[in-house]
Amino acid sequence: MIILFGTRTYFFQLAILTLVCGRCGNPATHALRKRVLKFTLFFVPLFPISTKYWTQCGHCGAEKQVPKEQAEGLVATVNQGQAPLAGQAG
Repeated sequence: MIILFGTRTYFFQLAILTLVCGRCGNPATHALRKRVLKFTLFFVPLFPISTKYWTQCGHCGAEKQVPKEQAEGLVATVNQGQAPLAGQAG
């Protein structure tokens, strides 16, 4: 049987931030990442089904999902060359 449709996941690293981890309590680098799940037809990605953003602590590996608005704000802050405020993550 040939499957003509399905999904494919794409990962993007948006920024590297320095935040205080909510799990280990250490100020550490956190990778801000984006995951996009796309519908495919004949192995060609057509449109996104879901998009999720999360941070991952570089010290302990804890992950925390963040809302789209917060992720876009962090990326904008990094792109302006300003250091983000040290907040709780993970």
